[in-house]
Amino acid sequence: MATATLKSLSEVIKERHSIRKYDPDFKISRQEVEEILDEAITAPSSSNLQPWRFIVFDNENTKKELRAIANNQEQVETSSVVIAVLADKEMYHNIERVYRSAFEAGYMDEANMERLIKSANSTYPHASEEVRKNIAFFDTGLVSMQIMLLAKAKGYDTVPMGGFDKVQFRERFNVADRFEPVVLISLGKAAAPAFKTTRIPLKEIIEYK
Repeated sequence: MATATLKSLSEVIKERHSIRKYDPDFKISRQEVEEILDEAITAPSSSNLQPWRFIVFDNENTKKELRAIANNQEQVETSSVVIAVLADKEMYHNIERVYRSAFEAGYMDEANMERLIKSANSTYPHASEEVRKNIAFFDTGLVSMQIMLLAKAKGYDTVPMGGFDKVQFRERFNVADRFEPVVLISLGKAAAPAFKTTRIPLKEIIEYK
């Protein structure tokens, strides 16, 4: 597989396309999936509270079940792995752990740690669920894009899928209420090229002030 060091970020971005036809015999190891996710979670997040969780589907029988929940999308079953990205609406539970970890790593002094913990605790637990949900969804979008770019840099293909029954998903895979299923990402080796797409010209969607 190609490595990220052999390609520029611009090349990786331009080569990444949504793939819906996969080689069902191609396998990606759990170690490689974890390497991708370990890099992806360096994505930025609101107050660094990292409101994402992942469920990785690599069992063939479970992927068949997931396919039924995901509007029978073929790539759910034929890709090597499907990564479900969940948004944590109660990211405030991470506050002390996140800032104490940064303090212990030497990235901030104790006074700053205490200040940031106090500030976050005065904000996030008191925000409405809708506000916290919006924050978590935005942040999971950032980590999801990193997953797909890192996968492409390693020579793999992906497609993000928002079209699945989130109620059934939650019930079947025992997802706690604090987590919202956001997107499924198929990961594997393309068996057919992506459909070509175009983009609205930049001059139509940009303005300067």
